[in-house]
Amino acid sequence: MVPAAGQSAWLTLLISAAMAFLCVFALAFSVAAGRLADRWGDALSRTATVRLSAPATQMDEQTAIVLEVLRTTPGVDSARVIGPEDQAALLEPWFGPDLPLDLLALPRLIEVTESAAGFDSMGLRLRLAAEAPGAVLDDHTRWRRPLLEAAMRLRLLAVLAMGLIGGATAAMVTLAASASLASNAKVIAVLRLVGARDRFIASAFVRRLTLRALIGAGVGTAAGMAALLAIPGTADSGGLLTGLGFAGVEWLYPLAVPPLAALVAWAATRAAAFRVLREVT
Repeated sequence: MVPAAGQSAWLTLLISAAMAFLCVFALAFSVAAGRLADRWGDALSRTATVRLSAPATQMDEQTAIVLEVLRTTPGVDSARVIGPEDQAALLEPWFGPDLPLDLLALPRLIEVTESAAGFDSMGLRLRLAAEAPGAVLDDHTRWRRPLLEAAMRLRLLAVLAMGLIGGATAAMVTLAASASLASNAKVIAVLRLVGARDRFIASAFVRRLTLRALIGAGVGTAAGMAALLAIPGTADSGGLLTGLGFAGVEWLYPLAVPPLAALVAWAATRAAAFRVLREVT
């Protein structure tokens, strides 16, 4: 009863495939943003840095005092002095590999690792101010909070993009269903003459267009997953684009896209079908 080919058929297939392809990337972006937020949070929440500035003749003495304060502070798991080689590696991206550290009055950095219970940062700052006035504690709070907020906003934008993709899919499928029903007005009139009810007529169109949307979304999802597999990934990188994709059971997430696309198409087609059937006489 419903034509198997035509503009509405191709429109439904292509739109469903394209939207599913974009939805897979939006879903991957959302998962990557969440993974990035967790990575940044874990990397910065358990570490702190003590920056020690003192005259060269007192640097070793002040370093020993700071290390003793850290050793006797509850909640501090370990503390180590960042050597010149590590400092050079940290500064190399900005100043190049030939930075003369011995000619620069750089502060001494001490990396602090917290235990699971954590330490009292305010109390530690007061102890350092009393025993080593040139030591400044940085618990990375001012760095961690903006990074986590940025990552979570990126995740929210990805979820919003998936919602917009779903809305656009529903709108396009509605247009395709309306066009298909309007172009078959004579067929609908004949069916009514032989006793067919609008519910029966609508179900035929809904079933056909929902199946097309499911097939198109399946093709688009497969193409999106193949494209994600082609993106090079680096497990140890903190970047967002290099970590774009799924890992482990996360590859099961895109498999929900075709059923959801079919559900959206079913709801949109059903609403459009009954609306058009009320208008067709």
